[in-house]
Amino acid sequence: MAEKETKQTLPRGVILVGKKPVMSYAMVALMQLRELGEITIKARGKAISVAVDVAQILAKRFLSGEVEIKDITIGTQTVGDPPRNVSTIEIKLAMKK
Repeated sequence: MAEKETKQTLPRGVILVGKKPVMSYAMVALMQLRELGEITIKARGKAISVAVDVAQILAKRFLSGEVEIKDITIGTQTVGDPPRNVSTIEIKLAMKK
């Protein structure tokens, strides 16, 4: 019996932040931001601080004056068994016109 593939494919322009080093996400975000003009950085739980760092590295260091923070959305997801609440964040960045 074949095992189902559970890996989700994210749309282009969405960076899902996890446990890798901050600069790994910053470089991927930089490439996609320059190519697409707009990206969304998503994280939950302990990775939220890494997502904020990635957004600030892009806005203040790599693309100073060229990028703007369009929107920040915070929320809560219920995960696991037994269920528990985990905080989430989405940061939308766009190149200035």
